[in-house]
Amino acid sequence: MFTQTFAIAKNAFFESVRQPIVLVLLVAATLLLMLASPLSAFTMENDQRMLLDLGLATIFMIGMFLAIFISSNVLGREIHNKTTLTVVSKPVGRPQFLIGKFIGASSAICLATFYVAIVFGLVELQEVFQTVRVPIHLPVVLFGFLAFAIGTGTAIWCNYFYGFVFSSTWICVTTPCIVLAYLLSLNFGPEFSSQPMLSALKVDLWKAVFAIMVSVVMLGSIAIAVSTRLNQLGTLIATIIIFFIGMMSDAWFGKPMYDLEELWLERAASEGLVEVIEETRVMQKTNGDVEEVVTEVRVPAEGVSLSTYASGYEYPIWTACKVGSAIVPNFQVLWLTDAITQENVIPNRYLSKTFTYGFLYVTAAVSLGIILFQRREVH
Repeated sequence: MFTQTFAIAKNAFFESVRQPIVLVLLVAATLLLMLASPLSAFTMENDQRMLLDLGLATIFMIGMFLAIFISSNVLGREIHNKTTLTVVSKPVGRPQFLIGKFIGASSAICLATFYVAIVFGLVELQEVFQTVRVPIHLPVVLFGFLAFAIGTGTAIWCNYFYGFVFSSTWICVTTPCIVLAYLLSLNFGPEFSSQPMLSALKVDLWKAVFAIMVSVVMLGSIAIAVSTRLNQLGTLIATIIIFFIGMMSDAWFGKPMYDLEELWLERAASEGLVEVIEETRVMQKTNGDVEEVVTEVRVPAEGVSLSTYASGYEYPIWTACKVGSAIVPNFQVLWLTDAITQENVIPNRYLSKTFTYGFLYVTAAVSLGIILFQRREVH
């Protein structure tokens, strides 16, 4: 069974990276990231913060587009072309087939998103050109150019002499080359002066990239589940809508819940059933400083339930928002750019919670996809 799943995943992976849209998105992301450094110099201050915002936003949006296009196509096209019947008619179960497709598609999404992240890592090593005195980071330019040259040359050679698909060959060769270029560049300053690798490596930046990778895999699993019932266009539209709702989750679900709870606290406070406690938040800065923020928080007295102060349709509305926030993926909790730009250290326990949240959501989405695919007619 594992061999069959691996074969399906491998086929889905190469089908995904062969799609022309993948190469187009990666080339567009490369150009956007290369332009991010000079464009960030036009701010009045905090140019490096602007570079981080632009870079992480580019990784996030390109990753989301990759997840939407790849996942909506990898299963929906086979169902539409009736090739799924050939596979599932053999001793390959539908759950095994869908899981293999998801593994292959998510591997392609992660590889392409990781490529974009590495390109940004190279761009980030080059400081924003605030003045003409800012030196060009020669190792980044040299190693980066060699990586692209080797990847492009190999793809052209293999396409011409062996008939390999250019896009998939370019991605599979250029990505490890660009990773090597980034690792080599970490060891040198702008003028090839030697420096410790870890001194230039920004760990928290890669923690933010990890959270983005979790979000794109989540969206990919949603697209796979939706594609079991809708055609490619319907899957694209539905996935984009879910992504938009997920980005607005806090505003559409979290804030109404918070406002209702505050209203109920006001009613409880009028009866003297609210306590005020101090809550301390400790934030560690990247420079080693520790910042403590003490806030006063109102909580209901022991044994008091806030729902008893609801009136009219308030409690059903609160329940609906609670259910909505649990079902809809909250991509905002996976967007850690604010922590990076404010120079806060991202705790490892937050990353573990992020991974757990993503794993559980992906498991639920793939399980739902299996249930829907079991009843799908593929004749």
